[in-house]
Amino acid sequence: APPVESGGGLVQAGGSLRLSCTTSQDPGSLDFLAWHRQAPGKQREFVARIWRGGNTNYAESVQGRFTISRNDVGNAMYLQMNSLKPEDTAVYYCEAVSYRNGEDQWGQGTQVTVSA
Repeated sequence: APPVESGGGLVQAGGSLRLSCTTSQDPGSLDFLAWHRQAPGKQREFVARIWRGGNTNYAESVQGRFTISRNDVGNAMYLQMNSLKPEDTAVYYCEAVSYRNGEDQWGQGTQVTVSA
């Protein structure tokens, strides 16, 4: 089953939101979990990634404002978003990848809207 996102909503500029993503895939098989986003009229873009070993990557546009993490089991991922800007408005998608199983699964997305 694809991962499921939650936690989106409407927030004022400067505010915070925490997104969650849960996956039913075997945590031991996952190579990484990632967040992407797509704003209206724009292409989907990478936001952040957390690897099996715990290393993380961030898009330059969110570096220092967003933090990606996961639970100890490895089947849930979070995106803490602080100092939100109107340009962060987008649908945020969770991606779960297992190279071993040849799986690259995407969630349905959760809407984040930041008002000026």
